[in-house]
Order: sequence, then C-alpha cells, then structure tokens
Amino acid sequence: MRIDFNRPFLSGKELEYMQEAVNSYKLSGNGEFTKRCQEFFEKRYGFRKCLLTTSGTDALEMAAILCNVGPGDEVIVPSYTFVSSALAFVRQGADIVWADSLPGHPNIDPDGLEALITPRTRVIVVVHYAGMACDMDRIMDIAESHGILVVEDAAQAVDSFYKGKPLGGIGHLGCFSFHETKNITAGGEGGLLVVNDPSLERRAEIIWEKGTNRAEFFRGMVNKYGWVDTGSSFLPAEINAAFLWAQLENLDTVQRRRLDIWGQYYIGLKTLEERHLVHLPVIPEGATNNAHMFYMVCRSLEERTALTAFLKEAGIQAPFHYLSLHSSAYAKAHSKKGIPDLPHCDRFADCLVRLPLFYTLEDSDVKDVIVHILRFYESR
Repeated sequence: MRIDFNRPFLSGKELEYMQEAVNSYKLSGNGEFTKRCQEFFEKRYGFRKCLLTTSGTDALEMAAILCNVGPGDEVIVPSYTFVSSALAFVRQGADIVWADSLPGHPNIDPDGLEALITPRTRVIVVVHYAGMACDMDRIMDIAESHGILVVEDAAQAVDSFYKGKPLGGIGHLGCFSFHETKNITAGGEGGLLVVNDPSLERRAEIIWEKGTNRAEFFRGMVNKYGWVDTGSSFLPAEINAAFLWAQLENLDTVQRRRLDIWGQYYIGLKTLEERHLVHLPVIPEGATNNAHMFYMVCRSLEERTALTAFLKEAGIQAPFHYLSLHSSAYAKAHSKKGIPDLPHCDRFADCLVRLPLFYTLEDSDVKDVIVHILRFYESR
C-alpha cells in the first residue's frame, strides 16, 4: 500500500486549453485565458483588481513593493509560515518582527500585535493557515488605528471566507498560490495578487508589467508605453493561465470532495481528541473551512516523530510542516532585535502533522489512514 500526501487535481481539459493558447500565438501572458482567470476571481468574490502571477511568492513580492517598505521599516510576520511570507519584505530591505501563533491555532495571535508595533512598523502580514481565517476584524482595527497596511497571505485560502467576506479581499492586498500542493494549480506554479486598495491599482499593474505602462497601451489609454517604475517579470505565461482555467471551471467540484475527505478524517479521529491524545483542527469563529489541509497536533516532538515513522512504514506519507522562521539560521544571523520566545509557533513546528488530502484520494485510503493512526495510539 502507498498513499501519497498530495496529488494535484486534473480536470481533463488542461491540455486542450493549453493547446488552444498555443494556437492563439499569444504565449507571453495577458491573453484570453489570463483575462478569464482574473475576471473569475473579480466576479465570483468581488475582488477589486486581480493580477495573475508566476507564483504566490511573486504575488507577495509585488505586495512588498506596493507597500513601499525599505531599509529601516519593520514588517510584522507570523513565525509559523512559509519563508515567502517574510522573504518578500526582506528583499525590500525591511526588518522582520516575528509574531506568535494563537495557543490553539497556527494563525497569528492578535493579542500580541500591539506590543510589536513601533513607529517604524509599516505592514502586518497575516497568514490564513490551512485556509482558515485569522481574526481579521481585530487585525484591521489595530492596523487602521496605527496607519499600517495589511497584506493577507492567502496562499492556502482559495474559496474561504471570514464573516461572509472572501479571504484575500479584506486587507489592502491579498496573495494566493496555485502551487501543485494547493486546492487548484496553474500547472505546478502560479499565483494571484488581489489589490483591494484603489490607490494601489495603477501601480500594481505597472509593477506587474516590468515597470512599464504596457497594459495601458494595449487598452488604448496611451499611444506608446515606456519604463515608468520598478517591477519585474511577474506576469505568467498564457499556457499557465490556460491550465488554471481548466481548474477554475471545476472549483466547486474540487471543494466538495476535499470537504468530504476532511469531514471523514475529523469524524474518524475525534475519539483521539476526546481522550486528549491529539488536537484536531479548530475552525475559528467567523471562518469557513476550504479543506486545504487536515492536520493533527501531537503531544510532543517525540510522539510526532514516532507517528510519522509508523505511517511511513505503512506506506502513508504524513509530513510535518513549517519550522518556525524566527529560529532559522537566516533569522538568527540577521535579526536586529534578537530571537523572540514564541512558544506556540514552536509547539506547532514540533507537534503538527499533516494527513493525505487530495481530490482523487479514495474513501478506502482515508479509512486506512484513520485505522493506522488509531492503531498507533492503541499500541502506545
């Protein structure tokens, strides 16, 4: 038996649409499929302005440029996240101020934000872990009271909501990932920048087009285009947009199946939580669940190590997730304020394990994973 941790969803139309893009002779991006994908997000979720990017990391890098951060500025970032959440701002020269997770959820703890804010703070980055919303009302109130921008790292949060509002559409900027490990993919890599602040719209498009006003030229707004700002090659190829479009057409189908699998795990493993052997995911108040991930939190690093080894022996891939960024070699070497004590981030880094979850995962495989986890705890 072998049960993979992840397999990307395939609708069956990806190659057809990619061939259509090739036949259009418009390969460099911002063609028909790019426009379809961007309009999909703008219409379905009411996002103000959407720009496809080559990755979620690129979306974050665009956000960092748009926030105008530079040397001497501070950006608050949760430590329990992927490196891109911080790296995008480090590349602009900003200093990272690390924030802890909530005691019972990997999301950023808003109770600790005020103590981290200084006159140099320019941005708060929030990461919606496992596609579940941070406490955006409190975070936006804190940010507004201090004149700080909020960037939502919604890499895992496609089709997820907070009090009826789509994630990625609440902060000043939102960033999505379409990496192959996400609910939907643009062919292995891809991303999306959502611009919610109207004052940032025009510059976002210029940065997206390598610092030129090329997009305005193609809309007939200027009779020639030129270099007007900083930027980079953030626009993805049209074949990636075509691949993504085949996925977006099936988003509801994908979400229904993932939620079904998530629910099977929760029901099957609930007895372990009731016996205080593990902690299962908590859906925060006001948040929805997009079934990006099902995880458990073990009681110790030693227990998680033993569990993952037990599952690996049975052919089941069940990896842990992030190492706390504040404890990384890079952070230690470059921190100007020393390494903070963030016990909740460290607990999740030591104890959290993720279970297989993808569209084509069979019910029988889900049952096998549950059975093996129950067997592990019975043996102890």
